[in-house]
Amino acid sequence: MTQLLALADPVRVVTIARSWLGTPYHDQASLRGVGCDCLGLARGVWREVAGPEPFPIPPYSRDWSETGPREVLAEGARRMMTEVEPAAAGPGALVLFRMKPRAIAKHVGILTGPGSFLHAYERLGVIEEPLTLPWGRRIAFAFLFPQR
Repeated sequence: MTQLLALADPVRVVTIARSWLGTPYHDQASLRGVGCDCLGLARGVWREVAGPEPFPIPPYSRDWSETGPREVLAEGARRMMTEVEPAAAGPGALVLFRMKPRAIAKHVGILTGPGSFLHAYERLGVIEEPLTLPWGRRIAFAFLFPQR
């Protein structure tokens, strides 16, 4: 778990993430107020907190039950962010959820408080909700945003 850059202020990350509240859900989009999916939300917050995206995101499947030998999303995050233990993640941390027991982590959220997170959800758009026990159990990885 290597830190490559100075870490972004968690209050700033949460403030920026909350500015996306109400953005409609749109698969593979990343435009605040227009449309995004969960990864698009993280990409948009990244652009405001850390700067331009360091590499293009290839098309990806929406299948939360997808299995495979590689945690592609986590591997990509490790290239640009500081990984922390999920139990140590606090507000402003990017968390990756494993939605099915043996599936790869494919859902993304941003912690906004000790018991809340923000994410983009199909039919609901970007919402903030309690980090209930079922959601908390699904967190597989956590990362901290670097600052610009």
